Amino acid sequence: MTDAQTVSAAVAKLYDTYPFPPEPLLDEPPPGYNWRWNWQAAYSFCTGQMPAKQAIRILDAGCGTGVGTEYLVHLNPQAQVVGIDLSSGALEVARERCRRSGADRVEFHHLSLYEVDQLAGEFDLINCVGVLHHLPDPIRGIQALAAKLAPGGLLHIFVYAELGRWEIKLMQEAIALLQGEKRGDYRDGVKVGRQIFAALPETNRLVKREKERWSLENHRDECFADMYVHPQEIDYTIDTLFELIEASGLEFLGFSNPRSWDLEPLLGKEPELMARVAGLSDRQRYRLVELLNSENITHYEFFLGRPPLPHHDWAVDEDLLRAIPERNPCMNGWPSQCLLNEDYQVVNLSPEMFQFLQACEPNLERKTVRDLLTTIPLDLTSVRELLVQRMIILTPGSR
Repeated sequence: MTDAQTVSAAVAKLYDTYPFPPEPLLDEPPPGYNWRWNWQAAYSFCTGQMPAKQAIRILDAGCGTGVGTEYLVHLNPQAQVVGIDLSSGALEVARERCRRSGADRVEFHHLSLYEVDQLAGEFDLINCVGVLHHLPDPIRGIQALAAKLAPGGLLHIFVYAELGRWEIKLMQEAIALLQGEKRGDYRDGVKVGRQIFAALPETNRLVKREKERWSLENHRDECFADMYVHPQEIDYTIDTLFELIEASGLEFLGFSNPRSWDLEPLLGKEPELMARVAGLSDRQRYRLVELLNSENITHYEFFLGRPPLPHHDWAVDEDLLRAIPERNPCMNGWPSQCLLNEDYQVVNLSPEMFQFLQACEPNLERKTVRDLLTTIPLDLTSVRELLVQRMIILTPGSR
């Protein structure tokens, strides 16, 4: 058995022992949404416009117990979804989860990311959350996924960040030392880890970080094991992250949590520093954020794409007026003037904005922004505000 096969077997054993994620199975569609798993919202975020097609193929690469897979099916009613995972135990849960909630446009395969070439065809959207950093060779993994991404397709990735997981790495090593020859016995690892936390003084940095950030989820052994006794983990910095991205051969489309990468809350009180920031490259700014705010950069989530992909910023008024608007499907509390947007932030709409959004759902007559503004007392500035808040998604109109 090769080293890579040994690692893969150890990872499979962990998730057979502790199927992950451990969310409960429901007899109905899951609540809420993650807009990154909604094709319309994700495509609009990456390109600035509505995708041309809705009947797409989606791959959930490393689907685990199917929590994300289930959402991918329910949030994309015209999509066909495929889930793959290394753990047969996790896949059993995934199949049952989707069966119970009526997520019937999905098939599962017992495959590693390295074996994704065994699947037929290409995919328009590939979701790979919390997987690449557990591979012995993440570059090989991301290249395998990139080869299955269709032209114009999106790849959504989530991997760990090194600086924000410093305390986790220390605890992982401490547990391994105390396990000794029992390392690889994951139930023993969870037991040892919990004993360490119970023994350490409350002022200990590892204890404080656990209580501040992770304890609510780590009361479940599955989460504790995934965090502290995982047999394989590679954490990234901005520099090593972009080495991984560049190895994929795909286009970096942006972080899907852009507010986390804003320097204004960190340095905005010093205009001279912000002026210096303006001279930095994007990658230098990202690095500065993770240096100054490392405890909050625990992971990177981002989109990659395979050209050709459009990029529309709607800066020209005439382009915006010709566009065909539709309501972003990722909202909570609609229809209401006070609701939660795709990031679950409170938005208060004016009566005119609310009327405009109502006219966008559904916009079956394919009316343009100009058409709607002839009957709704809203100005173009307010339409741009809805666009910035990602309340509407636009299709370019004909010239």
